[in-house]
Amino acid sequence: MLFHDHGYHSDDPRVKPAAGYGIDRASDLPDEIDVLIVGTGPAGMLAAAQLSRFPNINTRIIERRAGRLEIGQADGIQARSVETFQAFGFADRIIQEAFHLTEMAFWKPDPEHPENIHRAARTPDDPANVSEFPHLIVNQARVLDYFAEYARQRPGRVTPDYGVEFIELSFDDGAEYPVLVDVEYVAGPREGQRRQVRAKYVLGADGAHSRVRKAIGAKRQGKVAFHAWGVMDMLANTDFPDIRTKCAITSNDGGSILLIPREGGYLFRMYVDLGEVAEDDNHQVRNTPLDEIIRRANSILHPYSLDVRQVAWWSVYEVGHRVTDRFDDISPEREHLEPRVFIAGDACHTHSAKAGQGMNVSMQDAFNLAWKLAHVLEGRSPASLLRTYTGERQVIAQNLIDFDMQWSSMMAKKPEEFSSPTELEDFYQSTFEFPAGFMTQYEPSMITGTDEYQHLATGFPVGKRFRSARAIRLSDRTAQHLGHLHEADGRWRLYVCTGTDISADGPFAYWAQWWSSDRHSPLNTHVPQGDDPESLFDVKAIYPHDYTEIELTQVPDAFKPAGGPLGLVNVNNSFAQGTTWRTPADFYSERGISDTGCVIVVRPDQYVANILPLTATDELAEFFRGFLLDRSGEWSDMLTQERAKMDLSTPERTKLSAE
Repeated sequence: MLFHDHGYHSDDPRVKPAAGYGIDRASDLPDEIDVLIVGTGPAGMLAAAQLSRFPNINTRIIERRAGRLEIGQADGIQARSVETFQAFGFADRIIQEAFHLTEMAFWKPDPEHPENIHRAARTPDDPANVSEFPHLIVNQARVLDYFAEYARQRPGRVTPDYGVEFIELSFDDGAEYPVLVDVEYVAGPREGQRRQVRAKYVLGADGAHSRVRKAIGAKRQGKVAFHAWGVMDMLANTDFPDIRTKCAITSNDGGSILLIPREGGYLFRMYVDLGEVAEDDNHQVRNTPLDEIIRRANSILHPYSLDVRQVAWWSVYEVGHRVTDRFDDISPEREHLEPRVFIAGDACHTHSAKAGQGMNVSMQDAFNLAWKLAHVLEGRSPASLLRTYTGERQVIAQNLIDFDMQWSSMMAKKPEEFSSPTELEDFYQSTFEFPAGFMTQYEPSMITGTDEYQHLATGFPVGKRFRSARAIRLSDRTAQHLGHLHEADGRWRLYVCTGTDISADGPFAYWAQWWSSDRHSPLNTHVPQGDDPESLFDVKAIYPHDYTEIELTQVPDAFKPAGGPLGLVNVNNSFAQGTTWRTPADFYSERGISDTGCVIVVRPDQYVANILPLTATDELAEFFRGFLLDRSGEWSDMLTQERAKMDLSTPERTKLSAE
């Protein structure tokens, strides 16, 4: 954690000074709002937390409940989500309180006594070590608490407006605040009152029965599988030996259980197979009593038994797989406009709970959208950037639906229906990257390049999440996971791999000079004069040399920017290889970085946007011009005169300038 850049203070460094709309924040909804978020579920709270970093954006989040969620329905936290938590600064704390999944056990009918179940196999939870973070189980309510804490501690001081329900919306196209939203107070002193507010943008994160989705005319597509499950969070005594291990349990009569241990050492969740449902059931299966679900659980577990002492939460659901035809308000009639209303999470995709994807994918929806809203509202990007939200996330949602249909149908199979005795565990192992959240790969677009130069950094596939690896920070000789330094601050990351040639006239020196001095570099084109040079771009140098061979004085000024009110120089942006404090760091070999070096561009939501050679400065500038506005303004006379003398478009001319 870096702080003191705005002066010394002894307070909690996680609490940032209030600014903008965070100063004397209005206690009630204002008449005009920049971003109105509907719903305080995982998608809504992550969006609120991200936008709290931007105090000049008036963000409000409404929730019909009178207060915070106390019992969460979702509980599985995939490793990709923990990477996201790291960007919001609470990964270490939630890891400490959560249950860690390390393996999955598969229980099946005993061949010699088929009326009994026995453990048939164990598989590691992450057989390929695709992340340094664990797979966690923790109450959704706690996840929301952490995001809420983050949002109220950042400059925007965003806090939920509880007891306010979304009713309807309409459009006043062309107005500064074109979305008219009707709300009703359903709790508190104003209960029963209705009013209308205006917003520039609305995010509907209001669940599977989303009113925002209905208001924009988006349609859910898909089907119900006509199979029901009872789910219970319980405290019980049992002789089942794997009660603290994730288990897929299949009994002889076809009944199944998915067992998920919960945080705290005692609580666990069971998804209990209630069998197929008739098409004309009309949801009557949802009236199945709790006692019947417990009875079925005991039947499936035979010869083991459950002595249930308390059920903290339970429900009955029918498996359904649906994805919405669009994730924004751009219907054929509004195609000539840019999107103003968006939906995320269960509002646009629903599926079974057994793959542990609902909360995880919902959060990635919001992470994808929130920084784009900030870019547009801060004048960094054109409104057309927002069209990439539906384009990127709808494909991911459909992939999720397809995977979940496979997994949930396999969990419902009878033993004799499997093509091989190990089919279920084989499927689990072969597809582990998908439920872990690492199969997302965005296609080329205005914010994601092609794989033309993928060979320069084979460990960072363009369009996939930036997979962290360690390097030694030169300033303090500590081993740092580079991905862990990526905060949810809306900035673009440029990891400049220097290559072996770090001479004064080499490609790395040329790139550094170009970044700092050339008027066409993204730094000088998209960051207004007078702004902090790190306000939009976080630029780091990674050397392939041992850290003992590189001095900070050798590092170009491009990686030592001065900022803040005191003009302090940031010396923490350069890294190398080696072993320090018994921790090895070999970023280049771990991630397949070429000795010639390259530039790895990473989006604010942690996905690799582009990989380019050090010499491809024109291509890098062109990439950012595709979605960032020119904010350079007037250039100083000195810079204009300097640029008139020479055009630093080649390494040779960079060398001449240095001389």
